[in-house]
Amino acid sequence: MSADPLVTSNRRLPGSDTEHAVLTLIERARTAMAAYAAEIAAHGQARIDEAVIALAWSLYRPENARRLAEIAVTVTGMGEVESKVTKNQRKTFGTLRDLLRVRSTGVIDANPERGLVTYAKPVGVVGALTPSTNPSATPVNKAMMALKGGNAIIIAPAPTAFSATAPTVEGMRRELARIGLPADLVQLLPQPITRAATALLMQHVDLVVVTGSQVNVRSAYASGTPAIGVGMGNAPVIIDSSADLADAAHKVMQSKTFDHATSCSSENALVILDDVYDAAVAALKKAGGYMATPAEKARIVDELWRDGKLNRALIAQGPTKLIEAFALGASAKGSSFVMVEETGVGAAFPLSGEKLSLVLTVYRAQNFPHAKRIVADILNYQGRGHSCGIHTKDTENARSLAADIDVVRVLVNQAHTFGNGGAFDNALPFTLSMGCGTWQGNSLSDNLNWRCFINVTHLVTPIAEDRPSEEALFGAYWAKYGR
Repeated sequence: MSADPLVTSNRRLPGSDTEHAVLTLIERARTAMAAYAAEIAAHGQARIDEAVIALAWSLYRPENARRLAEIAVTVTGMGEVESKVTKNQRKTFGTLRDLLRVRSTGVIDANPERGLVTYAKPVGVVGALTPSTNPSATPVNKAMMALKGGNAIIIAPAPTAFSATAPTVEGMRRELARIGLPADLVQLLPQPITRAATALLMQHVDLVVVTGSQVNVRSAYASGTPAIGVGMGNAPVIIDSSADLADAAHKVMQSKTFDHATSCSSENALVILDDVYDAAVAALKKAGGYMATPAEKARIVDELWRDGKLNRALIAQGPTKLIEAFALGASAKGSSFVMVEETGVGAAFPLSGEKLSLVLTVYRAQNFPHAKRIVADILNYQGRGHSCGIHTKDTENARSLAADIDVVRVLVNQAHTFGNGGAFDNALPFTLSMGCGTWQGNSLSDNLNWRCFINVTHLVTPIAEDRPSEEALFGAYWAKYGR
């Protein structure tokens, strides 16, 4: 997922003032954590879950979800209010569901047969970098997970989203105070959000969790503090010969147009098998897609990228603005997204990369093995490890894709934006932060979840000796190769 770099202001606090400000936040967080620990000791898991519910309610409450969605669009100029209302509520509700189903303090697992008892303990003060694309939902999502583990959290927002994230954090703090918990369990890095201030935060907290640009992720890994970073998206999705084309087109439309494609999980490319290509494109057009002409394709590339970088003026903008910016034909009027046919992959073919816009690249594949090669090529260019998907009735094709493509998630017959970060009809944890594994230089090959925010202690007691014979372990090897 792309986001703002850490530096957007020439204004810098002197080093000593910056360090004092950051260390003061951390000291306040540790004081709040101590008070929180006392509450947990007195009231147990129930008090943690009250804290998590309070954070969820601060955003889920209908008037808050809408107000913060409106602020987000006004402040960042990206996305669409109704989608952000849905995101603020759906992600918060789903995350709350997940968190209330697990125990996160004291004994969380016991296996008498193996003599193991597992205790959950806090990781400490969390420093969380959050993106401009989700200036409310992501801070609340991370704060809920952090407090579920008994921690405190300090949010470092994208500089251009500060004025949207600030009221979100203030809302969480008010709700915590309302239930008698320290507001300082959730804090906000103050303006100006500079590289220096954010670097100091990352150096002094106990865990860094980054959702945003790869510049920020690399900075977190270089901070010397344990860090969890996520990777960029660029999800390619196959439509194979067995797919329900109308259903696939409808889901692609819903997913691609949600919040004007701000999500890193939004479909960036469709790879359609040749024998259903024309019918699939027709279904996509019926669902609201417009297929650009070759001349329009050239203009789209010229406008969407400036000096090799995505044009921020066109990221996460509505279809009317894009149709005008790309000077598309009259037949494009009323379309909800734009399709562009492509054959190549790589730097010379920018449409093969992440677009964060209502532009969907379409490839024609000769057969299913060819479709898999295109998907692999796209991900090897951008988004390796993140995700891909398939619309199919052939379970073997889905399993083949999962076996052969290096991604953390392969979604089957789902709207990618809604399913990738957890859904009520799949078993992935709800999150707004998707790890991409070592394939994209991440330490996490899962959806960010509450277990990322705990340390564990293993109580180990003796069990009956479990020592196999040498023959049991080496026998087959000796028989085949000799001793």
